[in-house]
Amino acid sequence: MTKKNATARLIHFLVGLVIACLALAVILALAVPIGFYGMAMYLSPTLPSIQEIKTANLEMPLQIYSSDDKLIGQYGNRLSLPITFEDIPENLTHAFLAAEDASFFQHSGISIKGLGRAVTEVVTDDDSQTGGSTITMQVAKNYFLSPERTLNRKLVELFLARKIEDELSKNDILTLYVNKIYLGEGAYGIRAAAKKYYSKSLENLTIAETAMLAGLPKAPSKYNPVANPSRALTRRNWIIGRMHELGYISKAQRDEAISSPVGINLYKEKLDVNMPYLAEMTRSTLVNRYGEQVMHSGWRVRLTVDSKAQTDAEAAVLTGLVAYEHRHGWRGAEANDEPLENFRRYSNMTPAKVTKVNARSFEATMPSGENVTVGWSGMSWARKYISANRIGYFPDNARQIVNKNDIIRLIPTANGNWQLGQIPKLQGSLVSLNPETGAVKALVGGFDFNHSKFNRALQGWRQPGSTIKPLVYTAALEKGYRPDSIVSDRPIQVGDWKPKNSDGRFLGDITLRRALYRSRNLVSIRLLQAVGISDVRDLLDEFGLDKEKLPTTLSLALGTGQATPLQMATAYATFANGGHRVQPYFIEQIYNYNNNLLFQANPRQACATCFNEKLEDLNRNLIEDYKKSIENEDSAIDDEVMVKEQNLENNDDIDNIEQSGKALNLKVYDASPQADRLKAPAVQYAVAKQAPRILQPRVAFEMADILRDVVQRGTAVRAKALGRDDIGGKTGTTNEAKDAWFAGFHPTNATVVWMGFDQPSTMGRREYGGVAALPVWMDFMKAQLKDTPHQWVSINNRAKSKKQKQKIIEMTDDGILADDEDTDSSESEKPVKTQTQQRKSPPAEPVEVQTSSQAAKPSNSRSNDSVPQNPLSVTPVERMPPIPE
Repeated sequence: MTKKNATARLIHFLVGLVIACLALAVILALAVPIGFYGMAMYLSPTLPSIQEIKTANLEMPLQIYSSDDKLIGQYGNRLSLPITFEDIPENLTHAFLAAEDASFFQHSGISIKGLGRAVTEVVTDDDSQTGGSTITMQVAKNYFLSPERTLNRKLVELFLARKIEDELSKNDILTLYVNKIYLGEGAYGIRAAAKKYYSKSLENLTIAETAMLAGLPKAPSKYNPVANPSRALTRRNWIIGRMHELGYISKAQRDEAISSPVGINLYKEKLDVNMPYLAEMTRSTLVNRYGEQVMHSGWRVRLTVDSKAQTDAEAAVLTGLVAYEHRHGWRGAEANDEPLENFRRYSNMTPAKVTKVNARSFEATMPSGENVTVGWSGMSWARKYISANRIGYFPDNARQIVNKNDIIRLIPTANGNWQLGQIPKLQGSLVSLNPETGAVKALVGGFDFNHSKFNRALQGWRQPGSTIKPLVYTAALEKGYRPDSIVSDRPIQVGDWKPKNSDGRFLGDITLRRALYRSRNLVSIRLLQAVGISDVRDLLDEFGLDKEKLPTTLSLALGTGQATPLQMATAYATFANGGHRVQPYFIEQIYNYNNNLLFQANPRQACATCFNEKLEDLNRNLIEDYKKSIENEDSAIDDEVMVKEQNLENNDDIDNIEQSGKALNLKVYDASPQADRLKAPAVQYAVAKQAPRILQPRVAFEMADILRDVVQRGTAVRAKALGRDDIGGKTGTTNEAKDAWFAGFHPTNATVVWMGFDQPSTMGRREYGGVAALPVWMDFMKAQLKDTPHQWVSINNRAKSKKQKQKIIEMTDDGILADDEDTDSSESEKPVKTQTQQRKSPPAEPVEVQTSSQAAKPSNSRSNDSVPQNPLSVTPVERMPPIPE
């Protein structure tokens, strides 16, 4: 009986246990979805809008071109080229499905198997070939979440995936995925990756190449075919196998794809000419206006600078710096017995290690391993440097100059030999402008950008010395003086100050013309006294100098203020163009990635009438020239293809055939760097507006004529060696020869050269402007004026423009506030005289097009370009395009 009771109790317990387990299972079955959807309801208000990810932004590097379409700079390493679902090749879709999510078109955003792998991934840091997330979950992560691998982020990812599936179609989700996924080497999305790794468009990818790209999302650095080709090949072949298993490709296609090599044809742009000062100027200007995103905008920026003129300018400055080093002696080797790889090349100066020293020569090893010999003619200049004013005797033996294991610099010579050199401590800059428009024709910021990124042409505030005298004399001409007016060069004393002429002599009564071309200091001071310091400062402000950096004492006549080479070039352009103030600019056009014009400069011109009279013919000729260039380009390509095909027919070398085929098949490699170059349509110019006149035509002509005498019989007489009588200019030297200048012009070119040390110190007692700076100007202008016909500044008012009374305005954060008493709407616009303190500019905003019939309200933007900015700034002269999205 007892036994039966025990059995009954056991059965009852087991039945109860089963019922309890079933109840628990039911509760759990209900609790999981209820909990899941409860959490979904809790998180839903905090989840981002799916509509935010409907579009992907194009991202390509910012490219900078010279006016002759040479690539001189490129910034940004992000590539993103969005596509539509219809653009995705079927093989590429299959490759990504095989690699990442084979059931993508069946599940609802979350795969149970994938979820299990995801949990395992988080807990064990699993390294399997297949990932733990579905494609939809990866879209959620890539567009909204951080890459951290935590359970909390994974839960948010799950809810986002479900929301995405509810609001978007599968095709939309897949398109978002292939446009956003990071695939290494700065490439975002499949089109960018195809370009980056293979220089191909998507439709030209092979099965092997699509599989290689599909293997990258899991770990772009780990499976990168550039950095880890063997590991990338293993994953690629696994994906090809999966594509066969899933029925996407046949066995023959699988075998052919697996046998294919890695076959990388990396997209790597190469500059045509390296011009870093200009490129950095452009990048900095655009970043300041638009922010860092402009470097990924895909914009193609064309400058006003011709690459040949820029190369000439850089060569001239370098020659001048080397000549100075030769005049002042050898400072010794850079180092001794140190690794050569620690020293980089600057400009044309290559580091080398001395391996053997002979009596009249030495041998050295270059970084390439090449052994060279430097003969006596390449080192005999190397007298020992003692000070800026003293050097030693000429050497008579190579051992007096170098020792074994010295690290020195070598410069190639025109006859194919090598010359001993040294990195100059002296710096120099050059600015060349088109006097008619203000377009920058050439700009050199220093010896070498990699040696010093400081741009002295724009940022180097230095005393202009005697180059300011023509501006002071011009103020006197405006007040009624004439070139033949008699002025005094007798001693003068102002308080305790007893200024002198540079030669210590006094010439008595002389003409104003002679006083300037002989650069007499005392006459300049007397003219400043006669005209008035305030009026002269106002005129210098109109010329483009910063009034706040000009002294209010008589020392102004001797150039003791501060100015940049760009400002001085702008001032001298006024003499070259007949008295008009042009605004410097260097960005000519901006195109987007698709070669559509976004911006074109339309500078105010010294003679707008002259330009506009020829505008119709100019635009027609530009279109005709463009059509001819396209025809010639097509013809050249056809000829090249024909020649290469003939070469291939006769070539039995398989490697050569492959290389030739790659170069030949332009239809396959259609996404190469060359294919991305600027292909701008024909330029069409708009009607130009008139630049403001700041000098009377007679005054501009008379000053230009006096400055021509500076070359013919004055301090710049050395320039007569150019064999031209249609150039003028002025030398400038500051106290103790800390700065040397030459500011000169031709009617087609205004160019200024500055030489000096970054930390002002004497260059040597004989380093006048005519010695240190003038030869640089001559070297540059010799090349620029070659084949240029004789012409000179016209005394006639070509532009029919009038000199107007200057407005007095106030520059504020809210815009330009004009003094009502001085405002006359009937007057033509002209340079303005600023009257208030400088304030911090507000952040740049997108430019809105003025649609009202009324005149635009004056503002502190560049919408009114007849008003030169002070201090002088180098910005384009028309409205820039809106901020890139």
